[in-house]
Amino acid sequence: MKTIVVAAIAGLLLGTLVIWLGVYNVAANDKHLSITENLLEVVRERSIETRSASLKAPDLNNSKLIKEGAEHYAEMCTECHLAPGISDTELHTGLYPQPPVFSDPDYDEKPEKQFWVIKNGIKMTGMPAWFPAHTDEQIWGMVAYLQVANTLSEKDYNELSKPSGDGHNHSHGNKTHSEEAGSEQQQSSHNDDGHSHDSNEQAGSQAELKSELQPVPQAHNDDGHSHSH
Repeated sequence: MKTIVVAAIAGLLLGTLVIWLGVYNVAANDKHLSITENLLEVVRERSIETRSASLKAPDLNNSKLIKEGAEHYAEMCTECHLAPGISDTELHTGLYPQPPVFSDPDYDEKPEKQFWVIKNGIKMTGMPAWFPAHTDEQIWGMVAYLQVANTLSEKDYNELSKPSGDGHNHSHGNKTHSEEAGSEQQQSSHNDDGHSHDSNEQAGSQAELKSELQPVPQAHNDDGHSHSH
């Protein structure tokens, strides 16, 4: 028993020393040992499997849902997960572990697990949590798109992910694209003559100031002498 306690204390001290001296390399381009990588993969898979078990996917064959999901995917996900016609990106190459490529013919995963990951993210992988910035319906839309992602050609994907123009806005923070555009338009509104409202107001103020600074004509008497007022 004493030997076990001594060994445990020695191991703790050694681990503390390794951490304090910065021996462990946290660089993304320094890969884990195979045993570490396999262990982390088991931890990740079991965690996702357990927490997604109670989820029930809606009808993922809904064409409108797939369309909306493809639009969101094109805006948010292609830099990491690529897409038909996008074979690689600097971000995808530089991330470790590398994100899955959903357009890969061999990719296959349960929709419920996909939903859980998109909604909650995964610690220390670069995968963000897209909730609460996106609703469950929007996230299920992305999941619906993922079910057909590896069946699409580049042309099909470009057509499917093209903004529909039906008033759908992808929110960023507390503003939508429409609100941001409206704000910019208001700041840079112009008259028909090409000059902004702010420029007209400034020109008017300068004209008034110039008028006030003009000299007052002097009055003259009949004798030809001026009198100041």
